[in-house]
Amino acid sequence: MLKFIGKRILQAIPMLLATSIIIYALLQAMPGDPLDMYLENPNASLEAIEAIKEAHGLNDPVPIQYLHWLAGILTGDWGVSINSSRPVLELIGERVVPTLQLCGVSFLIALCISIPVGIFCAIRKGKVFDNVATPLTFLGISMPSFWFALILQLTFAVTLHWLPSAGRTSVGVGGGTFIDIARHIIMPATVLSLIYIASWTRYARSNYLEVLGQDFIRTARAKGLKEKKVLFIHALRNALIPMVTVIMIDIPVLFSGAVITETVFAWPGMGTLFYDSLNKQDYPILMGVLMINAVLVILSNLLADIIYAALDPRIKYE
Repeated sequence: MLKFIGKRILQAIPMLLATSIIIYALLQAMPGDPLDMYLENPNASLEAIEAIKEAHGLNDPVPIQYLHWLAGILTGDWGVSINSSRPVLELIGERVVPTLQLCGVSFLIALCISIPVGIFCAIRKGKVFDNVATPLTFLGISMPSFWFALILQLTFAVTLHWLPSAGRTSVGVGGGTFIDIARHIIMPATVLSLIYIASWTRYARSNYLEVLGQDFIRTARAKGLKEKKVLFIHALRNALIPMVTVIMIDIPVLFSGAVITETVFAWPGMGTLFYDSLNKQDYPILMGVLMINAVLVILSNLLADIIYAALDPRIKYE
């Protein structure tokens, strides 16, 4: 297993290099300039703007700029924000914990609801619960997240005053405590987890139904095994294997999907940092966030392979 993991990590290096080249080229192809906001300031002279360009290396050819960025990444220097003049790693470090909190809670909510509901729908196929839950999954998949977020804010914050409308902590006494953060995270986590609850429920239901129709399940029942053992030991483990692929692929999507949710709820995470940097064309921050996303994709696929081996003894990576 260790040899397999080491091999996959070595394979990831050229993939990340190619990804960084593509991302850097696409960002440079964006219309506009990171220093356009300075042009709107009547007090900013052209000499000052040129000095800022020179300080950030924006006058160099694009390939040279990329090589400078790559050299900085390899040495632990992710660059400096063009707009705030602060180190990129420092800015990202301030936003990582809030994003991990939001994405972690959303992931657990989606996982704990979708798989049990999907399995119960498969066991009770055609019954009342299945007939109600299945249409709701279509509603969850098709519902725009920003619209659902606004509805929650209108209902629970504006009308009922049960929850805070935005932010991560309250101002003043009691702000920043566990209870305070938990109250702030309820609505954004609900919005972020909704689409994954819907899609994972459908995957779990279809996979479980497919497994229940296979020969080894009929054989287990013919041997006289208890129905609970057939359903929750023999069938469940085999039904979870395809789910691993779907869930692991969705982890980076969950992380990047926080951009909309964090923006609507003013959650001070990497999503809002990415959104603000995109509007200001702050290339160093955009590259840092996008490369973190690329690493997440590779790590989630590696984790999926490891989980495969744990669920299916037929899979060996020796």
